[in-house]
Amino acid sequence: MKSLEEIVVEVMDGSDAGLYPFLPYIMQDLWGLGTSPETIVSIIKKHTANYSNLRILDLGCGKGAVSITLAKEFNCRCLGIDAIADFIAFANDKAEKYGVSKLCKFEIGDIREKVKKLQNFDVVILGSIGPILGNYFTTLTTLAQIITNNGIIVIDDGYIEDASSFQHPLIEKKSAVLEQINKADMRLIDEVITGKNEITRMDDQMFAFIKERCLELTAKYPEKQKMFLDYITKQEEESDVLENKIICSAMVISKNG
Repeated sequence: MKSLEEIVVEVMDGSDAGLYPFLPYIMQDLWGLGTSPETIVSIIKKHTANYSNLRILDLGCGKGAVSITLAKEFNCRCLGIDAIADFIAFANDKAEKYGVSKLCKFEIGDIREKVKKLQNFDVVILGSIGPILGNYFTTLTTLAQIITNNGIIVIDDGYIEDASSFQHPLIEKKSAVLEQINKADMRLIDEVITGKNEITRMDDQMFAFIKERCLELTAKYPEKQKMFLDYITKQEEESDVLENKIICSAMVISKNG
């Protein structure tokens, strides 16, 4: 089993666990770290009702952009969990500023362990965090124990088109994803695909901030220069994957029956 530090760095498209303590500095200019809050708002409007009664779980919540936006929009309760303490502190500060601190609860923790003790959520969101809980089958069978009978799971990630020859260690082909959803006795009820132009816009903005902060760290920690420069290169590679080689999609999944 990978360490929490390894998992978090992997989620942030890195390969060296030594980056872990530097991630708050590298990401300091960004609030949203991948998932579009507006996309999640539109999904919840379409697939749920009684908004103010919703209980929403945001796994790998980052700095809380999605949870805070949802609480503000729907006056609902949100629980966000992330492994990075600085991100949780930032989320709590933002919730206060947005007037939703009584609706949003943010916790530091390993979501692989935290999910074992949670239940009765109407919406569970996994926003751009990759296969932390395992493949789709393992993830969905785990989360099926957490959501209500009419609840939904939103997985904002990406898949490889079946006709593509591209391969990635963390990304599966769509047919494999659909097969695992079916095997978990669940069904795909909706899908929101992010356009290539929007992906490029977001990637360009994020990369500029990340590169600037990594270069600052190379000057401050010259002995770790290679690690930071490698991270810049890895970000460029992952941007190419997102923009040109996969389909970025928010999948909405529910239980059968």
